[in-house]
Amino acid sequence: MKKIINTKITVILALAILIAGCSNDFLDQKNPNETTTDTFWRDANDLSFGLVAVYNAFKDQDIMLLREETYRSDISWPGFGRPTTDNVYYLQTFNNSASAPNLKWAALYTGIFRANQVIKAYERIAPTLTREADIANAKLFNAEARALRGLFYFYLYTSFNNGSVPLFDFVPLAGKDFQQPLSPAETIKNFYIKDFEFSLPLLPKTWTATNKGRMTSGAVTALLGQSYLYEKNYPKAAELLKKVITDFGYTLTADIGSNFTTRDEHNSESILEINYSVDFKSGIGVNDAQQVSNSLGSLMTPATVGGFRSLLPSSWLVMEYKNEKPDITDPRNVAVAADGTTKVRKYSLRASQSLALVDDEFTPYYQRSTAAEATPFNANETAYFRKYSNWDIVSNEKLIASSFYRSGINYRVLRLADVYLMYAEALIAGGTNNGGVEEALLYINKVRRRSAVQLLGPIGSGEFPSNDHNDITYTAQTLMNHLMYVERPLELAFEGHAIRTIDMRRWGIAKTRFQELATRRYYATHYTFKSSTGANVTRWTSVLHNASESPTTPINSNFSEFGNTAVNFNPAIHSYWPLPNTELASNNSL
Repeated sequence: MKKIINTKITVILALAILIAGCSNDFLDQKNPNETTTDTFWRDANDLSFGLVAVYNAFKDQDIMLLREETYRSDISWPGFGRPTTDNVYYLQTFNNSASAPNLKWAALYTGIFRANQVIKAYERIAPTLTREADIANAKLFNAEARALRGLFYFYLYTSFNNGSVPLFDFVPLAGKDFQQPLSPAETIKNFYIKDFEFSLPLLPKTWTATNKGRMTSGAVTALLGQSYLYEKNYPKAAELLKKVITDFGYTLTADIGSNFTTRDEHNSESILEINYSVDFKSGIGVNDAQQVSNSLGSLMTPATVGGFRSLLPSSWLVMEYKNEKPDITDPRNVAVAADGTTKVRKYSLRASQSLALVDDEFTPYYQRSTAAEATPFNANETAYFRKYSNWDIVSNEKLIASSFYRSGINYRVLRLADVYLMYAEALIAGGTNNGGVEEALLYINKVRRRSAVQLLGPIGSGEFPSNDHNDITYTAQTLMNHLMYVERPLELAFEGHAIRTIDMRRWGIAKTRFQELATRRYYATHYTFKSSTGANVTRWTSVLHNASESPTTPINSNFSEFGNTAVNFNPAIHSYWPLPNTELASNNSL
């Protein structure tokens, strides 16, 4: 790993980025004078400086790798240019020389390197501390570093080489120290679980406002529950996820959109999120990983509102959102449309907050009354992701900052709705336990009711009997199918750490999913409306339909997807990222 992490081990390598901290007081501490590892680590205050470096590593966007991880799943099309693309992640033709796995690997091991500095420094200086406050703070800083190291290894385990990666539980001091062999996946799993379990009783449930974004016991409990679910240890996963639900005071926000923009960060639903700010660090490059902003706002939005539309929702996902039935008993589904008239919503609140749809009359977009007003929906584009864009506060992404594209929207890593759906999956044991169906429906319906969507189950059943239900009696398997193909992708699309990619892999559906989606056919119709100036305007081929809606209408092949993906995808090769070529070239122990 000597080409990924500089072998000149001085603490300044970990501390030089301290001034690029996140948007709260703790993460904005200043860098002390340069000094060496041997002389720097003296007290708890020094540990706090080192811990800031670990948190700064966590906000490196190459860890989540949101765009590329989304390309690998079934929920996106790689930008404009339908019906062809040469994107290697979408086409499943990437190899170990591709930039994405190399960047993700480097970012995760940088975080581990920095965490190990804090952990080893704590072990060295803890016996020398005498003040109770210093002892308590040092223990807390060490617990946070252990939790973050566990998270980094959890992400490596779920991302690379079937979980088998080099293990570092020490600070390398010479080039030979980076020459570590692969550890078995089971060893890596046990290592990060041990870190999580160590930190859990030492972390607080909450932090004060100026410290929001630091690791909590609720976040670690959720990560443990997620890990056990991924391993199909359903009883243990259910136990931990239920604790997240009952013991930490999390509640669903009233509006699902509160989880996607700057307006309600660190809200009641947030379990773990990464702080970002539009502040600019002039001492480093605009694209440097240590800048405190992110670039997500411009990824999915069209050029007319300042974006690059390099990530668009896939056609099946657009149709699933469009076909989601609003709850007719919920008054939120009757609202004032852009033309001033009161109407029944055409699309669910979840659909409207997740996507910009051309014929959505109720949801503004970039300071215009509707998405149709704001952008022409050209180039066979029928929807845009709203998540992580600044559509609610500016008329153009370029207005966020004049120097370069950037956004201050916090990245939500884990939120309560995800925990509810994971808990439901654990209760039905991945579709094999019919005894868990009733309780699982309760938690799925909590998520659906928040967005005024028709609930699942027989009419008059469950926690909300007066709400509209779909009158279907579910088995564990049919409910699992709903989780896999409807609930989780619609609620969590374009979120978390590779959620959809990992979900498809762990359920064993990736190959068959791509094959099935490749057979789907669509067509699009024009949308005509009266603009705010009174003019009649048409957005051409902007309203997507399934071919089955009108069998006599010509199919538009521009919207066919995943044909080449289905052919190219090989579970043995593409389910995980490969070991990066930079690591293979520099690590002689591999």
